[in-house]
Amino acid sequence: MLKLRYLLIALFVFSIASVFIGVKNITPFSLFNLTEDEAHILLVSRIPRLISIIIAGMSMSICGLIMQQITRNKFVSPTTAGTMDWARLGILISLMLFTTASPIVKMAVAATFALIGTFLFMAILNRLKHKGTIFIPLVGIMLGNIVGSVTTFFALKEDLVQNMSSWLQGDFSLILKGRYELLYISIPLVIIAFLYANKFTIAGMGEDFSKNLGLNYKAVVNVGLVIVALVTSVVILTVGMIPFLGLIIPNIVSLYRGDHLKNSLPHTAVLGAVFVLFCDILGRIIIYPYEISIGVIVGVLGSGIFLYLLLRRKTYA
Repeated sequence: MLKLRYLLIALFVFSIASVFIGVKNITPFSLFNLTEDEAHILLVSRIPRLISIIIAGMSMSICGLIMQQITRNKFVSPTTAGTMDWARLGILISLMLFTTASPIVKMAVAATFALIGTFLFMAILNRLKHKGTIFIPLVGIMLGNIVGSVTTFFALKEDLVQNMSSWLQGDFSLILKGRYELLYISIPLVIIAFLYANKFTIAGMGEDFSKNLGLNYKAVVNVGLVIVALVTSVVILTVGMIPFLGLIIPNIVSLYRGDHLKNSLPHTAVLGAVFVLFCDILGRIIIYPYEISIGVIVGVLGSGIFLYLLLRRKTYA
């Protein structure tokens, strides 16, 4: 638990830093004598942004952990399984068919497509004879690229490229009060993931082993996939795509906490939030007062960490 304490301290420090970093100079001492403009910026922009970063970081990291446990592959995540690409296709469909739909309707359509795509990936996975560690995520990436190409084609045809571009890359700069509350849907889903932690661990040992222990394997897998689909859709609809997050965070945690889901879930959640907070702060200070989107920062750092994990696995194979 000592390392979790360090992570919580880092989360607290980065949270304080996130609130007070921005074009408008607000210091901790200003809290005792806030002007109307400073109070407005804190309540409408800075605090909602902090909340959205923490929720998105925790929920997407947990989604990656669930997918890795269910598929029994350390390199499967919403990014490499094509779940995010299917969610984007769902958002495009909702924009085409339900132009005046509410965010809840768009989320439902995106979640439906994400769930269909994830089930399709699992079906392909079950039919594969060669289930190599690297081969499985490659299949997911290829499937995601096909879906992404279809999405781009119809977006160009319907002149919706501008609308879709906002969901192509994660960005917290547009998060304001009234535009992030949809993320709260992720909180009960994360709680359900904690309650199902032991069942996900057993399901990760295989269908036959699960049935011998009296576990309804398909029901547990379906619960996990529904959680992943809903959370992915909510995050993409609110923030945009954050690549590699659900891939690298669970792998880092497994290096020092092992593969028992109940033991690693708290660490995965907190480390995910800390990592996204760090990347967001980095994106805000590199070219201050301008800002680099979270999708770019996480993509650059995440790809480097992913390559390290690949090389490390090859070294110790």
